[in-house]
Amino acid sequence: MLRLGLTGGIASGKSAVAALLREMGFSVLDADSASHKLMEPGQPAHDEILQNFGADLVSSDGRIDRAKLAAIVFSEPAKLARLNAILHPRVEQTIFRQFDEWQRNGVRDAVFVEAALLLEAGFGKKLDGLVVAWCEPEQQLERLRARGMSELEAKRRIAAQLPLEEKLRQATYSVDCSGSMAETREQVQTLAAKIRKRASVQ
Repeated sequence: MLRLGLTGGIASGKSAVAALLREMGFSVLDADSASHKLMEPGQPAHDEILQNFGADLVSSDGRIDRAKLAAIVFSEPAKLARLNAILHPRVEQTIFRQFDEWQRNGVRDAVFVEAALLLEAGFGKKLDGLVVAWCEPEQQLERLRARGMSELEAKRRIAAQLPLEEKLRQATYSVDCSGSMAETREQVQTLAAKIRKRASVQ
């Protein structure tokens, strides 16, 4: 079973590629959702985050206010690094536990983990390959502005991730998401065929 990563800059089309891969029959773990679950009340990361970033991050339902936390960490790289040090080792355990479960359940071709910070967290070296979804930088900004982000906040989010050139340099496969959805789908279909062929000769 091939264990593959799917990454890309924020608002680059990564989630669309993940949805297409699922539609084509692949199992895909969303690491960002796993990370959010680790921050829930009762989870070890919840208390550690509050100890490091302040109890005033708790909203009325006892959960961490992720928007408040993002405003703190994306304005200061050292704080972002501290948050990542709390979350990344736990996310990695979740990823590999899920991979093992899929293998036990008889998955034979390939599985994916979708994560924005796959390379930044050092997960990439532990996988059998990497798919990078990308689009033009001005499209990223446009998409983030459409989500309600200010230009400054959008630029901070983009700057907190590895540059696209570096991601593409480490990619086994890439998907250009700057065109239409039909064009993206066509590329993912080609990618799926390549991966299934590779898995069959493993």
